[in-house]
Formats: sequence, C-alpha cells, structure tokens
Amino acid sequence: MSLRYALLGLLADSPASGYDLTQRFEKQLQMIWPAKHPQIYGELGKLADAGLIAVDSEGPRGRKVYAITPEGLAEVRRWLTEEPVDHTARLESLLRSLFYWLMEPEDLGEHLASEAAFYRAAAAGFREYAAAKDRGDYGDAPSVKSMRMTIEAGIRLYEALADWAEWAQTVPPPGPAAEGAASEESEAER
Repeated sequence: MSLRYALLGLLADSPASGYDLTQRFEKQLQMIWPAKHPQIYGELGKLADAGLIAVDSEGPRGRKVYAITPEGLAEVRRWLTEEPVDHTARLESLLRSLFYWLMEPEDLGEHLASEAAFYRAAAAGFREYAAAKDRGDYGDAPSVKSMRMTIEAGIRLYEALADWAEWAQTVPPPGPAAEGAASEESEAER
C-alpha cells in the first residue's frame, strides 16, 4: 500500500510520466523504498481507476503524464495524518544476523567488514546528497526541504548500521567452528 502513497506524494510535487516516476524511485528512493517499473505502472492504473490521479497530457508513442487530483491530494494527506505508521523494519542484514551462528568465523568476519563498508559508503552518499541540497542545488521547494529530512535519517541510519557491523566484528564469533571448539573443551574437561 505504501507505493500508492509514495506515487501520490511524488505527483503532488509535479505531474510525471510512469518513466519519470521510475527514474525518481531509482535515483531518490531506491535505498528507502524501492519500486520497479512494472509495480509503478500497475499502481498508476489503479490510482487512475480510483480517480486519485488523471492523465494530464499524452505525448508521442502514448506516453502519459499523470497529475494528482484533488481527491488524490486529500487521500495522501489523510494517509499522512490518520493512518498508523507501519514501523516494521525489513532489513535483510538484520535478518541474516540472527543466523550468523551458522557461518564460519572467517566468513562472518569478511561479511561484517563488507557490511560496514557498504553502510559507510551509503552514509557518505547521503551526505553528498545532503550537501547538494544544503547548497541549494535543488532549490528550496517544500518537497526539497522535506527530502532533506529524509536524507538526514538515511545518514543517521546507515552510520548506525555501520557502527553495528564494526562492533559485531569485535564480538567472539558464534559460528560452527567456535561451537566445535567449545564442544572439544567440554569433552576434555570431563
């Protein structure tokens, strides 16, 4: 359902084609809410059928530019103010961490180093984007100011995940090799 509201929010900023919206998802939203071309086009059809968006113009080869309707704007505002936020975090990195005990210590160390590097690089990318927004490279429209808050959340989230991955490298590995060594020690103690 959140894709529906993301599209309405993007169209509240300015009319766009399905292609334009796909590009915005790839460039602006990929790290926080990814969506692929078929999902976007499918949802645009549903939004149009519901009267929440309308075709603003048609270009060559049937390219449609959509605009939000007053009903669509009311719906995205209702979602923002009345719907409870789904706070479920779907981070595969954290799901995998639950099963680190199945990894060999060397593999786990490499994995955690890779995770830390990824998250540091992602935070750095968000910092560059924030600096460009702070310089005014994207103007000062309300949507740009709001996106700056989102970028700051990305910086802080990815820095925290990088810190976590670095901390996890300092913890004794829970993997099978460590388990085997513990079993050998307890047998020797008997």
